[in-house]
Amino acid sequence: MEGSPIWERFKDPRAYLHARRQTEAWLRAEFIARGGQPRQPYPIYMVFGRTRWLDLNADPVTLATTAEMDIPISLFTAQDISFTYPDSMISRLLAERKDPDYYLPDYHGKLFTLPEMVSIVASKGLPGITWGNNLPPTLANYIEAQVWNQQNLFDFIHLPHD
Repeated sequence: MEGSPIWERFKDPRAYLHARRQTEAWLRAEFIARGGQPRQPYPIYMVFGRTRWLDLNADPVTLATTAEMDIPISLFTAQDISFTYPDSMISRLLAERKDPDYYLPDYHGKLFTLPEMVSIVASKGLPGITWGNNLPPTLANYIEAQVWNQQNLFDFIHLPHD
């Protein structure tokens, strides 16, 4: 939807796909280097925890074309799932630009394992509430989960799979 921060990144599909492919290559390589065992070439993207940013920025198109599901984190092992803060494409961008108004060197441009992210959330809470409040509203302020093992999701929601 025009003007929605959720959909604006798709205005230039060619540039978006190029950046997405670069980000996915980085995510996969980093995940493997950190002990992950991806079973698919690309992850399924999800949001870890409830995010105020999505609540504030969800427009009618987003609400009509998406669904919310609570999936227990216990479905996954450290070999199945990785995390970035915020959205992986934004995290890489923030790390590249290092804008002092927004850049958090402990979080941006980094991939986190399941134990690391659980520890961060246990000690700090979710971003956008008690920390990570300095991002402009056009940038997705949530923890992104990258699910590299689709089998767990298919089994949980009882979908047939290949």
